[in-house]
Amino acid sequence: MFLKTIRFIFRIVLNVIARTTISGYEYIPQTGGAIVVINHVGRLEALLGVILADRDDFILLAAEKYHKYAFWRWTGKKVDAVWLDRDEADFHAMRVVYKRLKQGQILGMAPEGTRSKTGALAEGKPGAAYLAAKTNLPIIPVGITGTEDSVVKNRLLHLRRLDITIKIGKPFYLPPMDRRHRDEYLAGATDEIMCRIASLLPPRSRGVYADAPRLKEILVEQAAMTV
Repeated sequence: MFLKTIRFIFRIVLNVIARTTISGYEYIPQTGGAIVVINHVGRLEALLGVILADRDDFILLAAEKYHKYAFWRWTGKKVDAVWLDRDEADFHAMRVVYKRLKQGQILGMAPEGTRSKTGALAEGKPGAAYLAAKTNLPIIPVGITGTEDSVVKNRLLHLRRLDITIKIGKPFYLPPMDRRHRDEYLAGATDEIMCRIASLLPPRSRGVYADAPRLKEILVEQAAMTV
């Protein structure tokens, strides 16, 4: 009930402060496990994640640094958030998320681990790739623009609505993990995930993946599908 109430309030707030364009929403499953991966440039994306999932079994990751604040501890408990130490390899949090994914819940996470300081994609971390390989669940890439903290602050201070664009890509799967070359596998799988996200972003937002060979291949594939 709490999550439904929060989602209702967030939608009202979002409609007031932003013009939001969403494409590919049909790729978000209404049931079953899935891993949604997004770029991370602003705090507003946590709100968008709760709204977009539109499911009660949404797994929300919360940074451990906010656990010291009573309000965020209370909110985290209400939404059954998983507290994650982003500065270390948090195996306990990964085990909890893995268990809930196998139960058919849906996870939203930013492979970069923290907000990009430049507004463009930073190097991804292997957490999302590891979970996807372990669960064999579909990965759904999402590219978001217009939620940069500096943009949000500037527009709202001047009473201007935000212009947010959300592009949701087709689900894809990773090949089985090669345990003999685990590190190389995770590095390649992470690059695949990040390039899929980059393909949904404008060139200025692709960051360290702007010239990645795999991104160029994905863009060619996408162009061919639209012909």
